[in-house]
Amino acid sequence: MTALVVVILIVFAVAAVLALIRLVVGPSILDRAVAADVLLTEVVCILGADMVINHHTRSLPAMLIIAAVGVFGSIAVARFVARKENPR
Repeated sequence: MTALVVVILIVFAVAAVLALIRLVVGPSILDRAVAADVLLTEVVCILGADMVINHHTRSLPAMLIIAAVGVFGSIAVARFVARKENPR
């Protein structure tokens, strides 16, 4: 079980570093928004993995809040980009 946990942590760490690079480099706001969504998704997955490994459900409210922030953030960015491309 310990080797599996180490592999999971390494995979999540590599994915987080790649998402952070995309978040910093860009080049567009949509790339940054997708990278932020990926990071939020990784946080939710890490919390879920922690819940499975340690046999608890204490992280569930945090997971729901993080997921809601990710959805509302994506909607806000999409509306911002849509208004920027189609000014009235």
